[in-house]
Amino acid sequence: MRGISTRSLYSLTRSLLSRVSHGIAVETAGGCHRETRALGSLWSALQSRGVKVNAIQLRAGNVIERSGRTFRVVESEHKQQGRGGASIQVELRDVDNGSKLNLRFGAEESVEKVFVQEKSFTCLYTEGDTAFLIEPDTFEQVEVPLDIFGKAAVYLKEEMRVQLQLYDGRALSASVPKHVTCIIQETQLPMKGLTSAPRYKRALLDNGSTIQVPSYLEAGEKIVINTEDDSFVKRDNK
Repeated sequence: MRGISTRSLYSLTRSLLSRVSHGIAVETAGGCHRETRALGSLWSALQSRGVKVNAIQLRAGNVIERSGRTFRVVESEHKQQGRGGASIQVELRDVDNGSKLNLRFGAEESVEKVFVQEKSFTCLYTEGDTAFLIEPDTFEQVEVPLDIFGKAAVYLKEEMRVQLQLYDGRALSASVPKHVTCIIQETQLPMKGLTSAPRYKRALLDNGSTIQVPSYLEAGEKIVINTEDDSFVKRDNK
């Protein structure tokens, strides 16, 4: 909609639709309040359990079941143990109580993976530790903690399309596009005494993060970043 800012649209639709907060949606009709599970009015998430995968396939955001509990993978790191073979160090968060657990699996060890439903949203804005999102077709709004985006939360911008991964109607993890455009704010000054310029230098981006960029880039330029590893991809010539 031209002439209407994203935040104005958010304010308008928020007054018409139910508000989702802290896992509970509160709807008002005729002066009565009715509580429902967050995201329940949008869809019913269906999961397929009992699918076995090798531990080496686990990635951040995956959901697994172990010893009767359901966990979200926070971080997965491949480790090589010399002649002892490879292992996977995994940090898990309990879906129900939020407690963390660190486990080590053999690379080929079987793990029970739960498939989650993925839903597309548009980021309205962020405030404090919360991201305010809107479903573009129904204008349904949700509020999710920034930490479910992991380190990629720094790339969130208004009107950015993001993906939520849902389990039993709860947002367990979220992701931003693999490639985003940022503006270089400052670059590292050249070091005195060098006979040749280094290939890369540090650059401060408009989102506050610092990455390595080719030495020929300067402040003010738009560049494309790979959000998975914070690496420079190319100049944005649009």
